[in-house]
Amino acid sequence: MAFHKLVKSSAYYSRYQTKYRRRREGKTDYYARKRLITQAKNKYNTPKYRLVVRFTNRDIITQVVYSEISGDKVLAAAYSHELKAYGIKNGLTNWAAAYATGLLLARRTLKKLGLDEQFAGVEEADGEYTVTEAAETDDGTRRPFKVFLDVGLARTSTGARVFAAMKGASDGGVFVPHSESRFPGYDQEAEELDVDTLRQYIYGGHIAEYMEGLADDDEERYNSQFGKYVENGVEAGEIEELYTNAHAAIREDPYKKVEGAGPKKTKEEWKAESKKNRAYKLSHAERKARVENKIRELAA
Repeated sequence: MAFHKLVKSSAYYSRYQTKYRRRREGKTDYYARKRLITQAKNKYNTPKYRLVVRFTNRDIITQVVYSEISGDKVLAAAYSHELKAYGIKNGLTNWAAAYATGLLLARRTLKKLGLDEQFAGVEEADGEYTVTEAAETDDGTRRPFKVFLDVGLARTSTGARVFAAMKGASDGGVFVPHSESRFPGYDQEAEELDVDTLRQYIYGGHIAEYMEGLADDDEERYNSQFGKYVENGVEAGEIEELYTNAHAAIREDPYKKVEGAGPKKTKEEWKAESKKNRAYKLSHAERKARVENKIRELAA
């Protein structure tokens, strides 16, 4: 007869420590977060900035964030839906859009800090691996604005879109410590980056290639998948030019507003918006009434 040892005794529960709420919800990797926010106290308590990149089904969120005891503070933010102001109206979550959003964030951050003229970054993206270096000024050497990539819970596989936003920010003139090993086109065996492949991704060449192939093979699926491109009159051959013009426009004015965008919502309006689709738990009386209504409908 087997006897089972009681592991979870009262002593176990009296010492049990509940994990942080966001850890229980699976939203924050605190092991990574601790290393990203720990700042040196002997450096005049200078904040440690993070390049936060997050993806939703329809948008890309990029932010420059620093942490304080009271919570995280956002220095600057850029969203892929803002790319509509620069002529990119479709595919707002793809690799090329992620790069453009990262570029927008970098130019916006540097303009806010008054460093946009000193650190131009890579003005014409060519797919080469570059990191922002110190700039020579009249007062001496000026080090670039430094951020660390925060990918959250995203998989950091080769070619992932989080690295597109990082590349965009790096080319935009912000210093993001990174290597070339996670960009599309990197050969792990040869340990070298195919520059042409990376350039193709930056300008949406992989999308144009897929569009052309699909248009030839399956027109119905092409119209279904790229219907919005067709509506806006965007053809495969125009995609590279579209992104090239967008990059130039971002550098010219990183605070451009989307045409037709109304005034900003107030805090109360955003609160009402968030509650609009919230599912509320029915009370006992409401559940009972719902069952009775269903019975009446079936009887009728």
